Amino acid sequence: MFLSHEKAFHKANSQLQEMVEFAVHSAKTGERTDGVERELFSRLLGIGKTVLQAFVTAQGDGDEGARVEQEGVSLRRLKRLRRRRYLSIVGEIRIKRWVYARREGQKVEHAPLDARLGLPEGEFSYVLMDWLQQFCVHVSFHEAVGGLEKLLNLAPSERAAEHMNQHVAQDVEAFELYQPLPLSEKEGEILVTTADGKGVPMRRPLEERVHRSHPRRTKGEKANKKQMAYVGAVYSIDRFRRSSSDVVDEVCRKRRAEHRPRPCQKQAWAEMTRRPDGATGRERVFLEMAAACSNRDPKRCKTLVCLLDGERALWDMAGQRLPRAVGILDLFHVLERLWTAAHCFHPDGSKTHPSRLPSSREGSDGRHRHALDGSRRPGHASPTRRLPQRTLGQVRRVPHTIRARQALWESCGVEMCELHPIDFSCPPVSEFVHQKRHTC
Repeated sequence: MFLSHEKAFHKANSQLQEMVEFAVHSAKTGERTDGVERELFSRLLGIGKTVLQAFVTAQGDGDEGARVEQEGVSLRRLKRLRRRRYLSIVGEIRIKRWVYARREGQKVEHAPLDARLGLPEGEFSYVLMDWLQQFCVHVSFHEAVGGLEKLLNLAPSERAAEHMNQHVAQDVEAFELYQPLPLSEKEGEILVTTADGKGVPMRRPLEERVHRSHPRRTKGEKANKKQMAYVGAVYSIDRFRRSSSDVVDEVCRKRRAEHRPRPCQKQAWAEMTRRPDGATGRERVFLEMAAACSNRDPKRCKTLVCLLDGERALWDMAGQRLPRAVGILDLFHVLERLWTAAHCFHPDGSKTHPSRLPSSREGSDGRHRHALDGSRRPGHASPTRRLPQRTLGQVRRVPHTIRARQALWESCGVEMCELHPIDFSCPPVSEFVHQKRHTC
């Protein structure tokens, strides 16, 4: 049943009056607040649906005559009004309008009312798609659809949510191209780039799961259900000059947190390993970061910093795409490996187990590094076991970071060569590492 827009607006006024009367009656009878709140929200959705239907009806039926010219093609008006389903955040409404095609039975090529109202191609409104996808990026499609149904009493299918996600994703790259560049006057002193990878569980295509070379995995073969996703970011930040003692004091007392500079104009990208154009996600992320650095600092006046964990592939890509960047190994990831390195010199549970980091000066670091490498030298420590290659790769990278202390001092304001032994078993140190992982 389609009401005229005058009758629809009158109906909305009646519904609003009924809602007010319900609130007055509930106050007299002493109803619970939560029950009244739910009922009011349900009635508000009903009023919104009525008003939206009245708004659409007031726009007419889209009749532009028996024939129209569209891009040099003569189109004729079809014989009867066509109905369209429109699912909005306030509920489902039906739209009746005239449409045009070359002849009866062929594809509709012109719908004047759809164009006037700015309707999407599908039946879901832009606002509903926006709200649903906000849920989908945080939880599964099943949970997102269930949450929307609980809030708005709307239940689009999970398949519709998936197709909606794929449809919206097609416009992401074009949308990014038209984004304005960050304002140069709001930039910080240092330009920072950072990237990381994470394995994401994936559901393989049906053909890949059905047409396997062998039905069962062989001994030692992994399910290989994960695919790497890479995230990169570029931002600028002002210098925050500190000595090593200032850093430790800040961790323990938290005195200077309010004076810490904030990242400015952060840009972020995310890519999966497999891309339709054949490029890897890791390469695409670094290409985006390199282009952003070039646009934000075309004259290369700012100090460029690249903050990464110990993954070798990331460092290799940074050397190719960001050759002038000062590389900084994230201390948070180093501390994850240091206890593994400590077990190479002392057995588990030993009273002589080291609880302090060696000095960052070349002498102390060199003795332990050669021992961990297995290259015995006179006067150097002797490990009780060999270090795993993944841990050894991160430990090897530390001396290169220390040798670049002058560049780090100029860029970050922390004098690396003055670091003293730090008790890394102390909880405040671990908290400091977690807080500082994305700042200089």
